[in-house]
Amino acid sequence: MSAPVVRRGVAPGADAMHVPVAIIGAGACGLTAALRLASAGIETVLIERDAVPTGSTALSSGFIPAAGSAVQRAAGIEDDAQRFAADIQAKANGTASPALVAAYTGAAAAAMDALGAHGLRFEVLDGFLYPGHTARRMHTLPERTGAALVAALERAATGAGAYLLTRALAREIWTDDEGQGRVSAVGCERPDGSVDVIGCDVLILACNGFGGNAAMVGEYLPAMREAVYGGHAGNDGSAIQWGTQLGARLADLGGYQGHGSWATPQGALISWAVMMDGGVQINREGRRFHDETHGYSEAAVHVLAQPDSVAWNVFDDRTLALARGFPDFVQAEQGQALKTCAGVPELAALIGCDPLVLDQTLDAVRPGAPDPLGRRFERTLQEPYHAVKVTGALFHTQGGLDIDAQCRVLDNAGQALPNLLAAGGAARGVSGNDVSGYLSGNGLLSAVAGGHIAAATAAALLGRRLD
Repeated sequence: MSAPVVRRGVAPGADAMHVPVAIIGAGACGLTAALRLASAGIETVLIERDAVPTGSTALSSGFIPAAGSAVQRAAGIEDDAQRFAADIQAKANGTASPALVAAYTGAAAAAMDALGAHGLRFEVLDGFLYPGHTARRMHTLPERTGAALVAALERAATGAGAYLLTRALAREIWTDDEGQGRVSAVGCERPDGSVDVIGCDVLILACNGFGGNAAMVGEYLPAMREAVYGGHAGNDGSAIQWGTQLGARLADLGGYQGHGSWATPQGALISWAVMMDGGVQINREGRRFHDETHGYSEAAVHVLAQPDSVAWNVFDDRTLALARGFPDFVQAEQGQALKTCAGVPELAALIGCDPLVLDQTLDAVRPGAPDPLGRRFERTLQEPYHAVKVTGALFHTQGGLDIDAQCRVLDNAGQALPNLLAAGGAARGVSGNDVSGYLSGNGLLSAVAGGHIAAATAAALLGRRLD
């Protein structure tokens, strides 16, 4: 039972365990939905393939964008959903689904407030703006890690009564015989090879995308075919494979989140705050090659196009102090990723480039200097220089099952399937159909806001209404 499959008929053993709502995937999306449902007294089971919830959420920085939350207002930040939506569409050149952009930006603040009511103590990230955002709206737990976010969501969801089934690899979806696509059960493969069948009235797919499926990446994201994959191996495209068998429509399969700052060979994320604070990326020839403020997602493509598919993040003491506030950077520094050079000659020797070329490159990094790449610098880098060798990586995909604003999966005719929902990476996101459309935080926006919305839709399908 290695490939995801849809089976029709009565699932054997489905009566032994039946829940109103089953959720495949216990990342930020699934846990957010489960928490909201369980808090309303709706019995919910989370089906998770790993021993403990991890997934793409745990591998992220854990920053969730939202406009108009209580935390943001308390920080005195003026922002709203319309402004947030405009930022998303500006980054995607107007190609993101308008319905989903409106739905997710409209629900994000309520989702964050609801999580806060369950003990998750968020704060708004301070000190800089991520590319494309016009307000500080990145919400983070004090730990500033995705792992801490998943752990906190798990505690809240299970504490509210959601049941978490781990080491359960969902591989079968059972539907009725009438051909209406009504889901009735999920078959889960256990470590000993046995299969648990769980009956359900509503199924939410929260199992992320296809970044871990090399064949699908090669087909839909050829630019990332040879890239390092920094996501979770469980992102195998199951949702798309089930959806295709059910006649579901797919959308935005060319959208994804890349990252142009993946420390090599350490395999750690270097925060893009390094670039936004004044750092630059320099190739083996000692030259800059793109405007680093456009975004870290498309930067992956730019870095991979350089000699040997590598670049050096170069910054100074001020930025180093900022970077050390991010646990991922601290981990990379402990892994000897950080190199310090007294001046240009030492930095050129590290990179392996001509010192004169490098000197010209760094001399142009100053306020008022014309930049053929279009960047406007607010300050000059100061010696000593710090450098981290990086490559481009694929983190997660942004395309998937087409859904409406209520997270209902749509068939090829645009009609909603009876009781199948999807959100987060399992569904199309709000980044359009290209890497350049990814606005920082779009992944966790789709996960948290999408999970919040999917929970309300699931409750409505059961004849219940959530506050």
